[in-house]
Amino acid sequence: MPEVILTGPAGRLEGRFQPSKRKNAPIAIVLHPHPQFGGTMNNQIVYQLFYMFTKRGFAALRFNFRGVGRSQGTFDHGGGELSDAAAALDWAQTIHPDARGCWVAGFSFGAWIGMQLLMRRPEIEGFISIAPPANLHDFSFLAPCPSSGLIIHGDQDKVVPRKDVQALVDKLQSQKGIVIDHEIVPGANHFFENHVDNLIDNCSAYLDRRLAAIEAG
Repeated sequence: MPEVILTGPAGRLEGRFQPSKRKNAPIAIVLHPHPQFGGTMNNQIVYQLFYMFTKRGFAALRFNFRGVGRSQGTFDHGGGELSDAAAALDWAQTIHPDARGCWVAGFSFGAWIGMQLLMRRPEIEGFISIAPPANLHDFSFLAPCPSSGLIIHGDQDKVVPRKDVQALVDKLQSQKGIVIDHEIVPGANHFFENHVDNLIDNCSAYLDRRLAAIEAG
């Protein structure tokens, strides 16, 4: 997978991009966990999500937020990181201008950024939000949530209690016109230690269902 350097709002952003062989294939952007707690684009879950999308023919991009790895800039508590994600999507769209749509997937802090990107970019048709930190960050911007997606977390998550994710899911499920799938991985903590395969299997099954529905049209 080619290493790429793209221009972000705070300088260069380091990424990995796998183009698609199909001109109109959708784009997938994968966002990593909290930069100040060791989160990078090489996180195992981020890598596995990236691979999941590329296997299904997506043009997929994962990248390091500002201040991580070879990406320039410093941590900006979410605001700058959202700008980074928007710039990354812009870049992917210039490389792959005929994409028929876009998906965003994020893990923990990346899930929070991904859901904000979803609100700003109407071309995003689906999302995967893993262990969204509903107790640590405000998700009230999802009013209404503009597209259907998957929210998935572990039932042994001590960082983000299950009740907080459940409250977020309940709020989103009450909206008309979108469908929020909600999956719980038994025995998994916030980092899905020893449960990554189960997590990715759930995400893959969800993505396959959505793609089949789009094809059936």
